[in-house]
Amino acid sequence: MIGRDSQNVVDGRCQEGSVTAEASTQSNRTAGIKPLLVVSLRQDRLLIAPWIALITVLSASSILAYLWVFPDQADRMALANAMGSNPALSLVFGPAHNMLTSDGFNAWRAGQLGAFFSGLMTIFIVVRNTRAAEDSGQAELLASGVMGRGARLAVAVFMAAIASLALGVVCFVVTVLCGGGVIPTVLLSASYTASGLMFAGVAALGSQLSGDARGATSLSIATLGIIYVLRGYADTGDLGNWASWATPLGWLGEIRPGTANNPWPLLLALGFAILLISVAFLLQSKRDFGFGMLPQRPGRPRAGLARTIWGHSLKLHLPSIVGWLIAFVGLGALFGTLVTTIDKIMANSPGIPFLQGGEGDLAATMSFAFLGMILKILAIIAAVMGVQVIMKIHSEEASERAEPLLAGSLSRQKYLASHAIIAFAGTALALLVGGLFLGIVAHASEPTINTWQVLHQALVTIPGASVLVGLALLAVGAVPSRRLVGWLGIVATFALTILGPTFNLWNWALAISPLYHLPNVGVADPDFVGVTVLSLITIVFTTVGFLGYRRRDMNI
Repeated sequence: MIGRDSQNVVDGRCQEGSVTAEASTQSNRTAGIKPLLVVSLRQDRLLIAPWIALITVLSASSILAYLWVFPDQADRMALANAMGSNPALSLVFGPAHNMLTSDGFNAWRAGQLGAFFSGLMTIFIVVRNTRAAEDSGQAELLASGVMGRGARLAVAVFMAAIASLALGVVCFVVTVLCGGGVIPTVLLSASYTASGLMFAGVAALGSQLSGDARGATSLSIATLGIIYVLRGYADTGDLGNWASWATPLGWLGEIRPGTANNPWPLLLALGFAILLISVAFLLQSKRDFGFGMLPQRPGRPRAGLARTIWGHSLKLHLPSIVGWLIAFVGLGALFGTLVTTIDKIMANSPGIPFLQGGEGDLAATMSFAFLGMILKILAIIAAVMGVQVIMKIHSEEASERAEPLLAGSLSRQKYLASHAIIAFAGTALALLVGGLFLGIVAHASEPTINTWQVLHQALVTIPGASVLVGLALLAVGAVPSRRLVGWLGIVATFALTILGPTFNLWNWALAISPLYHLPNVGVADPDFVGVTVLSLITIVFTTVGFLGYRRRDMNI
C-alpha cells in the first residue's frame, strides 16, 4: 500500500515536472518579446510614419479631388465613360465599378495602389527586423541575452501588424474627415490593413527561405509585384469573374467599397496571413541561424569576372538585372495579349462608336495608342530597376565597401561609371526586351499591329526612362543625403502620366513628366524634338552627378 502511494507521488511529481518544463519551454520561446517590441517600435517609428502618411494622403486626396474636379453629374458620367474604356488604367488601378460617387472613385484610385504600398511597408518592416538584423550581427548580440528562439520573428510580425492597424485607423479618420462615407471608408482602410498583414506573412516566409536580407527583400517584393500584375491582368483581360479571386489582391478588390461593400474577403485575407505566418514560424524553428532554407552556393576560389572594376560591378548587379529582364519578358508577353480586349471595350463604349462602322485603321490606331501607354508603364518599371542600381552605389558607400576599392589607384569617375553604365544600359535593354515581346504577342493576337513599330516605340521611350535614372545619379553622386529625389521622380512621373489626364491637369503640369514628350511613331510625321531634349537633360544630370561625386567627401 505504501509502495503504491509512493509510486503515485512519483508519478504526480513527474507530471508536474513535465507540465513545468513545458511551461518553461513555452516561456523561453516568448522570452524577450515585450522589451524588444518596445525598443524596435521606438527605432522604426520614423520609418513607418511616412508610409502611413503616403497611403492616407492617397485616399483622402481622392475624396477632395473628386469633389473639386468633377463637381456635377455630367463630368462624372464623362469620367465613368473614359475610365471604363481605358484598359491601361484598369491594369494599374483595377476596374472602375462606380465613378459617380466620391467613395467609388476613391476605391478605384486608391484601393489597389494603397494595398500595394501597404504590402511594401510591411515587407520592409519584417525583413529589416529579421534577416537584416542577422546580417548585421545585431540579432546575434540580442540572442546572447534572455530571448526566445522565435522572439525576433514574433516582434517583426507584431510590428507589421501594429503598423497595418495604425494605417487603417489613421486612413479611416482622415478620409472621413475629408468627406468620405463611413462604411466605404472603413472597408477601404481595412483592406489596407489586410494587405499589410498578408505581405507581412510573405516577408516572414521569404526571410526564412532566403540566405540574406537582400534575397529576402527581392523575393518578397517580386512576389508582391507578380501578384499585382496578375491582378491587373485578371481585371483587364476577358477571363471571367473567377479570375478576380485568383490572387490575394483580387480578393481585396472584391470588397468594392462604395459599390458592393462586401466585407467577407477580409476574412479570407486574414486566414491567408495567419497561414503564411504559421509556416514561417515552423521554418524558423528548423533553420540554422544566419542561413536560409534555400541552399546557398559557396563563393568561387578565384576572382574571375570581378578582377576588374567593370566586372566587379557587373557581377554585383547581374543577378538582379537577369531577374528584371525575365520579368520584362513576362510583362511584355502578358500585356501583349490585352490588345484583343481593346476591340471589345471600345465596342461597348458609347463614347467610341466607330468600331461598329468597321473603320479598321482607326481601331488599329487605338490599339497602337494602348500599346504606347503600356510602354510608358514599362518605362516607369524599367526606371525603378535603373534607380535601384544607382542606389546600390550609396549602399556600397554607406557599408564602407567602396572605400577599400577607392583607396588604391581606382578613380572615383571610373568607379561611378562602372555602375552608371549598367543602370542606363539595363534600363534600355529592359524596355527593348519588354517592347519586343509586347509587339510579338500583340501581332499574334492582332495582325494589324506591326512588331517592329512597337519596338521602335519602345526605342524612343528609352530617353524618358533615362531622365529618371539620370536624376537619381545626380542625387547620389552630388548630394547623397537627398537621394530620395530619385524615387520621388518616379512617383511624380507615375502620378502625372497615369493620373494627370484623369484630373484634367494643365499641359504645363503634365509636361513635367519626361514621358509626356515622347513621340508617337505610329503617325505619319513623328516629332523627335522631345527625345533630343530628354537626351540632353539626361547628359546634364549625369555630368552634375559625376562632378559632385568627384568633389564631395565619402559617406556624407
